[in-house]
Amino acid sequence: MATRSLANRTVLPYETPKLRDHYVLGRKLGQGQFGTTYHCIHKTTGAVYACKSIPKRKLVCREDYDDVWREIQIMHQLSDHPSVVQIKGTFEDSVFVHLVMEICEGGELFDRIVTKGQYSEREAAKLIKTVVGVVEGCHSLGVMHRDLKPENFLFDSPGDDAVLKATDFGLSIFYKPGQRYSDVVGSPFYVAPEVLCKHYGPEIDIWSAGVMLYILLSGVPPFWADTEAGVFKQILHGKLNFTSEPWPNISESAKDLIRKMLERHPRSRISAHQVLCHPWIVDDRAPDKPLDSAVLSRLKQFSAMNKLKKLALRVIAERLSEEEIGGLKELFKMIDTDNSGTITFQELKDGLKKVGSELMESEIRALMEAADIDNNGSIDYCEFIAATLHMNKMEREENILAAFTYFDKDGSGYITIDELQQACQEYGLGDVPLEDVIREIDQDNDGRIDYGEFTAMMRKGEGMGRSISTRSNLNKNIADAFGMGVKDLTSLPSTTASCSSSS
Repeated sequence: MATRSLANRTVLPYETPKLRDHYVLGRKLGQGQFGTTYHCIHKTTGAVYACKSIPKRKLVCREDYDDVWREIQIMHQLSDHPSVVQIKGTFEDSVFVHLVMEICEGGELFDRIVTKGQYSEREAAKLIKTVVGVVEGCHSLGVMHRDLKPENFLFDSPGDDAVLKATDFGLSIFYKPGQRYSDVVGSPFYVAPEVLCKHYGPEIDIWSAGVMLYILLSGVPPFWADTEAGVFKQILHGKLNFTSEPWPNISESAKDLIRKMLERHPRSRISAHQVLCHPWIVDDRAPDKPLDSAVLSRLKQFSAMNKLKKLALRVIAERLSEEEIGGLKELFKMIDTDNSGTITFQELKDGLKKVGSELMESEIRALMEAADIDNNGSIDYCEFIAATLHMNKMEREENILAAFTYFDKDGSGYITIDELQQACQEYGLGDVPLEDVIREIDQDNDGRIDYGEFTAMMRKGEGMGRSISTRSNLNKNIADAFGMGVKDLTSLPSTTASCSSSS
């Protein structure tokens, strides 16, 4: 009965076209526990990608299907991080689930470690800065990686100047602050002691990164034995070896960082941000202060937009697929601590404070008012999605066209001030003075907005010169504020009504 009940089960909550109608699969690039990765070429553009194909026969229970769906959501959630392999599309048929991704042809970090033996301190610092930057990005967006290891990092090209990128999120989960997890996952040499004790949180990712740093500098793992059980015993009780070669020649600062990352007590273990601010990592000229988080940066960026662009993002948010906004929904649930369906000023203030934000109350109030499109004193689910969308979602042609079509009520090819006023009323904004908005966007001064003018507005990076660092910084402060986690829900909103409810 169990097999029959899964026979027609799908990972994706919607139908997709056939992969081979759009892509040509080539040589095998790699083999994982669940899927095989192939060289992949888009038939129309000739663009080269990697395609991870997961046989559905290996998905033997409902949880396996949910794991693949969650991996897809997480990759979309991290889609603007410069050190994460970008997901391009997903396909599903009766036999496979396919994830089309950015291709990285420089091989695994693991292989380079094997070839090189060990890295110089500066080389190792550069690599571990990237690894922990991914960890910080994950935690700030409510994601626990749970399987950090050199095999899960790829170089984008074979050269010495190649960029390192994280690639496998198959064991990653959305998590809730303060909640402890018990399922034992990870890889033997890299697993944290609290995982073995079946009581852990996001601190495990720092431990795994610390193991990677130890290996980069010495060429061997910090905890070693001939059997897996022996390795686990060493992880639980063994001592770090800083006496044998090459450790006498490695700086005390590097060893200090490793000790702090491999602290057995999770509450005393250094955080991702503290790693990135450690003297061994930080360039002497770099300021030792936190960057804006992902959510905070996106809210600041959103606050700099005009009323029309904010409304356009609201329209776009309502048409995005579940896999694109599922992670943001989890983040909303995390911030909405009283589960009311709205984020209050106090909830936003508390969240930012926990992340170490030094914003004044007046600044937080300004961000709150910017995101509160309908001016009702709180941020509802759809307002939150609109205010925290990745820029790459906002700038896609099909999303811009959908937003323009919404405003262009009579299909004339122009947005008039009356049509814009009507849209404002539909979103509960009442009478809004829009003459200045029209004037700002109307490049040919004909008193209306054509599609070209609308597109230029949507792709204009307003506010980017202010305190926004990079798009990859966005959700850090708020998500860190909640222990960097969100609740892993069992269902997500439908594609067409995704902003109608946060539940």
